[in-house]
Amino acid sequence: MLRSVFLLLLLRGVAAAAKALRSGADQQTIGPAVKLPLIPNSVRFAIIGDSGTGDRPQYEVAQQMMTFRRDFPFDFVLMLGDNIYGSKTAADFKRKFEDPYQSMRAAGVKFYASLGNHDHTAERLYKPFNMDGQRYYTFKKGNVQFFALDSNYMDPAQLEWLDRQLSGSDATWKICYFHHPLYSHGKFHGSDLDLRAQLEPMLTKYGVDVVLNGHEHVYERVNPQQGINYFVLGNSGELRPHNLNPSPDTAKGFDTDRTFGLIEIAGEDFNFQIVSRIGETVDSGVVHPRQKSAR
Repeated sequence: MLRSVFLLLLLRGVAAAAKALRSGADQQTIGPAVKLPLIPNSVRFAIIGDSGTGDRPQYEVAQQMMTFRRDFPFDFVLMLGDNIYGSKTAADFKRKFEDPYQSMRAAGVKFYASLGNHDHTAERLYKPFNMDGQRYYTFKKGNVQFFALDSNYMDPAQLEWLDRQLSGSDATWKICYFHHPLYSHGKFHGSDLDLRAQLEPMLTKYGVDVVLNGHEHVYERVNPQQGINYFVLGNSGELRPHNLNPSPDTAKGFDTDRTFGLIEIAGEDFNFQIVSRIGETVDSGVVHPRQKSAR
């Protein structure tokens, strides 16, 4: 009798263990939690900022990006500056850019860089950054026009160029990206008020919808300012833990790990998902373009 009870309990234990193993295997095979709509013919891209350290966290972010790309096949990546920290030898470009993003580049993903304060202007000549030798440039994808600026030196020539480009754009979405944030509640740098005085009147006048910045080694989404949505993402390689000082203008913030962003634009929806180094979604949502009358 005791032997039968023992065998019964043993069989139940084996069955429970097998069930647990199956459950664990199922959890391991579940893909990343993509919160984007995956609408056909949408514009899909990723964003990284302050990435080029060559250290392990940068590689882990790159691996997580590739994992998410299996379910969200983005076509290109915007780089928000500080793309190559420190020395800039061929070996540095390999360790701080080519190696971490090798899988994405081999899959045909293109990178479009803007210059940060730790970059050198000669990086504009580095072909994988797709800057076409220019400190600032523009390109279109579908109904979106992107304007990459050099916020290290906002000279009159660049301002005149931006005025011409913005005034002549008929894109549904106008997105500017550059390194130094016009609005930030990071403790280390904060908002660049001089740059804001130079750029904000023009961005507002010509109906820019979204501005993407780095520099502050945290993530922050700022509530719309004069109709413009501001995202600061400067922690794809570097990180200043607990360095965000949220204000009433902070819609969402994250300062305890590295992040990258995934964006999908379909029609008048700008869908975004911000993902941490370990695959946690720290922010997501949708914003809409400014009213046509404001353009």
